[in-house]
Amino acid sequence: METLQYSLQLIEEEIQAACTRSERQREDVTVIAVTKQVSTKRAQEVIEIGVLDLGENRPEGILTKQEGIQMDNVNWHFIGNVQSRKVKDIIDKIDFLHSLDRMSIAKEIQKRASSQVDCFVQVNVSGEASKSGLQPEELEEFIRQLTEFDKIRVIGLMTMAPFTQDKELIRSVFRSLRNLRDDLAAKNMDHAPCTQLSMGMSNDYTIAIEEGATHVRIGTALVGTESEGDG
Repeated sequence: METLQYSLQLIEEEIQAACTRSERQREDVTVIAVTKQVSTKRAQEVIEIGVLDLGENRPEGILTKQEGIQMDNVNWHFIGNVQSRKVKDIIDKIDFLHSLDRMSIAKEIQKRASSQVDCFVQVNVSGEASKSGLQPEELEEFIRQLTEFDKIRVIGLMTMAPFTQDKELIRSVFRSLRNLRDDLAAKNMDHAPCTQLSMGMSNDYTIAIEEGATHVRIGTALVGTESEGDG
C-alpha cells in the first residue's frame, strides 16, 4: 500500500506540473488506473488510496474485478477493443467505453445497452498498422452516422501515441487529436458533444496533459506489474 501511495504521489506531482505548464486546472484531468495486469486485491488497494476510476481491456478482466470489488463509487472504463459478440457481457457494467471505432460495435451497443453509454471514438492518428481506430478522415462521417443510435453519446476521442522516445512525435499525435476534437465540438452535434480527450499512458501522460488530455490511462507507473495470480 505504501508503494502505491508513493507512486500516486509522484504521478500527482507530475500531473500538477503539467497542468501548471499548460495553464490548466488539476480537476480537469481524470486518472484512470489501468488494472489489467494486477490482481483484484491490488485494484482494491488502488481504490483505497483514492483512485476511483479503473480501466480494463478484457471483458473477463472487468467482470472478475467487479465481482471482487462491489463498490458503487467506482467508475469502470473499458479501454480495449471489444468483439461484437462480447458487447452484451459488459455494456451495462461499464461507465465509459474508450474504443468505439466501428459500426458493428455501435449496433451492438444500441441493441444491448439498457441506458445511454458514454463513449470515446478511437482514432488511429499515428497511422500505425498495429493500432486500432478510425483514420482521421473517416471520423466525422462515422460520428454523424451515430446520430440514429440513441444509446450512444460520443463524449470525446481517444488515441494512443507511438511507443518512442521522440517527444515531438508524441506531442504531434496528441495535438492532432485535440484539433480533431475541437473541430467536432464546434459542430454542436447533440449526440456528440465531444469535449473530452482520452490520451496518454505511463510513458507519455505529461505530454498528453500539456496537449489537453482529460483522461490519462496509467498502468505500470501507478499499479506496478503484479500478475493476477499474485494476490
